Amino acid sequence: MAKYVLAIDQGTTSTRAMVFDHSGKVVSNSQKEHEQIFPKAGWVEHDPKEVWENTKEVIDGAVKDSGAKEGDIAAVGITNQRETTVVWDKTTGEAIHNAIVWQDTRTDKLVEEFGGDEGQDRFKATTGLPLATYFSGPKVRWILDNVGGAHDKADAGDLLFGNMDTWVLWNLTGGTDGGLHYTDVTNASRTMLMDLDTLDWDASICEAMGIPTAMLPEIHSSSEVYGEAKNTAVAGLPVAGILGDQQAATFGQVCFDVGNAKNTYGTGNFMLLNTGTEKVPSENGLLTTVCYKIGDQEAVYALEGSIAITGSLVQWLRDNLGLISESSEVESLARSVDDNGGVYFVPAFSGLFAPYWKSDARGVIAGLTRFNNKGHIARAALEATAWQTREVLDAMNSDSGVDLTELKVDGGMVVNDLLMQFQADVLGVPVIRPVVNETTALGAAYAAGLATGFWAEIDDLRENWQEEKRWEPRLGEAERESRYAMWKKAVTRTFDWVE
Repeated sequence: MAKYVLAIDQGTTSTRAMVFDHSGKVVSNSQKEHEQIFPKAGWVEHDPKEVWENTKEVIDGAVKDSGAKEGDIAAVGITNQRETTVVWDKTTGEAIHNAIVWQDTRTDKLVEEFGGDEGQDRFKATTGLPLATYFSGPKVRWILDNVGGAHDKADAGDLLFGNMDTWVLWNLTGGTDGGLHYTDVTNASRTMLMDLDTLDWDASICEAMGIPTAMLPEIHSSSEVYGEAKNTAVAGLPVAGILGDQQAATFGQVCFDVGNAKNTYGTGNFMLLNTGTEKVPSENGLLTTVCYKIGDQEAVYALEGSIAITGSLVQWLRDNLGLISESSEVESLARSVDDNGGVYFVPAFSGLFAPYWKSDARGVIAGLTRFNNKGHIARAALEATAWQTREVLDAMNSDSGVDLTELKVDGGMVVNDLLMQFQADVLGVPVIRPVVNETTALGAAYAAGLATGFWAEIDDLRENWQEEKRWEPRLGEAERESRYAMWKKAVTRTFDWVE
């Protein structure tokens, strides 16, 4: 009888494979970073070939470290950085361009062109998304426009498009030898090409963006047996779960009831609120997206607040400024001062995402005086994560009509106690961390395990969830709102920076 499920977590900075047991505990973990490629200001790329080679390596490592024997692993799930776009030749299996990462802003002129007289909300009623550089559709069009002969090859049916889930699945299930060109509803909902009601590609939007529908993967549910792995140490096992990373974290946090919410602290921050089988249009700068779909059950929707730069701001302090040598040092540096010294850091490096959606914004450090030192910069950088989350929570409360009473958190930054306490302070609600913090990979494992009977039903998953720590608000309301007003003032300084 199977004892484990393996999840592939293809993220923005690294790829991991993790093996989980029936209780949701981590059995093994293998991880490898890939290169971040910055050809120009605002451009961010990954090498798809490097990502796939790393994926094979970490799968093999995780299986070996788990000690799993034949028959011990029930299934494989996939979760991925969403919106990061790959176009490849289906005959050779080679990508025709580096993957364009979700943070990339090169499509700003295309986005403006697509909006035309109708503006940013042209496709929002259908897709739940404002026109923005964030999403996959404009990235596909940019690749077709900028790689010689790509339009002709796409029209001839020789090119395939996918987010990273599709790229991994296609290679894992055989590549040029019968690889499956599939995606799931959560990833498809991030392309700006899928109708949220029909859960199928919208031909009129594809035509408006100049993207042949023959390039697009077949859309499936988030939890079903898609096919069999043909490569790596999981060859012969069913691949049975796909969820975009933030939806996977929501699944891993067992946010299965309407009103459940979680916030993931990774490269960026992403808060999702389960709205059930009803899609709720946002009036406050949030995204309406698919949360998950289990087999032939109805799709479950979510409101999402997406923040571009949080954890990657700490990396920037490390790699670009040299203020710290390891990301973990940021907390002690921030604790070296009593407060932010009046400094506010708005990291609009890729423009502003929710709730503003301003691609022409750029980063600002405001309030500097001769008094300030690197401790204040570090503290302001951490506080930026919490303030941006507060803005998203305000929007979510307004859209849903129900004030959130607590927030489940996960991701790499939640080990930072200073940040988590400040987060509770500025939200005015408890912040709760689970025992298993790797909820993104866990969610993909859950989806695959449900599809194959490893877990019988979602109540089994609810029973696995356990609280490890919670932070209660300590900051008074007057002080909280005064500081929030200063943050809002700093945000306005980023607007309209790019002409």
